[in-house]
Amino acid sequence: MTTETGELSKGSLSTDHSRAIADQAHSHGVGPSPESSRASRPRSFVADDFPLPIGREEEWRFTPVDRLARVLADEPADGHLAWGIPNLPAGVTISEVTPDDAIRRTVQAPGDRASAVALKRAGGAMALTIAPSTVLDEPLTIRLTGAGEDARGHVLIEVGADSEAVVVIEHDGVATYSELVSVSVGDNAGLNLVLLQLWDAGTVHVGEVVARLGRDARLRGTVVTLGGDVVRLNTAATFADEGASVDLHGLYFADAGQHLEHQLFIDHNAPRCRSRVTYKGALQGQGAHTVWVGDVLIRAIAEGTNTYEQNRNLVLTDGARADSVPNLEIETGLIEGAGHASATGRFDDEQLFYLSSRGIPEIEARRLVVRGFFVDLVHAIGVPEIEARLLGLIEAELSKSMSEFREGASIPVAIA
Repeated sequence: MTTETGELSKGSLSTDHSRAIADQAHSHGVGPSPESSRASRPRSFVADDFPLPIGREEEWRFTPVDRLARVLADEPADGHLAWGIPNLPAGVTISEVTPDDAIRRTVQAPGDRASAVALKRAGGAMALTIAPSTVLDEPLTIRLTGAGEDARGHVLIEVGADSEAVVVIEHDGVATYSELVSVSVGDNAGLNLVLLQLWDAGTVHVGEVVARLGRDARLRGTVVTLGGDVVRLNTAATFADEGASVDLHGLYFADAGQHLEHQLFIDHNAPRCRSRVTYKGALQGQGAHTVWVGDVLIRAIAEGTNTYEQNRNLVLTDGARADSVPNLEIETGLIEGAGHASATGRFDDEQLFYLSSRGIPEIEARRLVVRGFFVDLVHAIGVPEIEARLLGLIEAELSKSMSEFREGASIPVAIA
């Protein structure tokens, strides 16, 4: 098992001392140098402000940019995904927004070329608006389906003050698709946002989610990525005022030839805010590749911050590769706590031995170990019908690796 950890516990460290500890914590990983702040990367509504990536840039070095040529080109797209919209409850509207108004209402400018092009070429945005003091008793599910289109999308999710909602956005079908999703959570509001990437083979999906939280706001975000050929999703969260909290969960399962990438940036730019990040992935098959990059910046103003991020990867067969890069940058020692952890490895031999010693066949034991690896994240979604569905999809993925095991394929010892 290969593991990276770093942690700062509660206390009043001097700023210089806290920086030294943080830098030492990730000196063992691969990431930006201590002199390069995550905050220095550009953000812009203008696509031309981002040059075409060649794969050597820090934010693109794990990405197969040659497979993303279409979504990186600043050219018109030929279609739109079909929107499946349920009956909307009182206090909820979905409307089309003009390009100028869409930019005005977007909470943060795009952070890379793909999302800037998506904003420019989407022709406006679709806005899901939840009025202040609205409490939704049932999840609101929107389905975006591709039928082979080359499409660009811009989505606004706006949750008014003192509201509570669960919003599910499901992507399926086949498409070459890039998007920018802007999420605004008002003061003392709570949003549980679930993004499902259940694409068919042949899909390329590159997206960015930018979120801003008001005072005492709460955002729980879950990203599930199971389908598509290449999926690259960035998430950036920032705070408009103190007392807000962000919980981000991710679950991904890569098969042979799939590239699934998730990059996150939590910008603690207000006092007494909290963030937790937990992503887990499994890989199987030749050429399966997953990437997780987690950046957390605690600015000098963000006293009282409490943050922790972790990533776990389970490699099920030979020929798969997982890259995991946690980064923690701290500009004040007056924090509650900060830390990160990353681990990538194979099955736990002790768990397998324990199950096998109680008469459980090895194939079934392996299935139970992987199911147990994911089950806490699945249950954290908080939507029972989605949880049951995802467990079924995970079982279907597991059947592929279990069939390889029956045929005698080797299980890797570890991966660096």
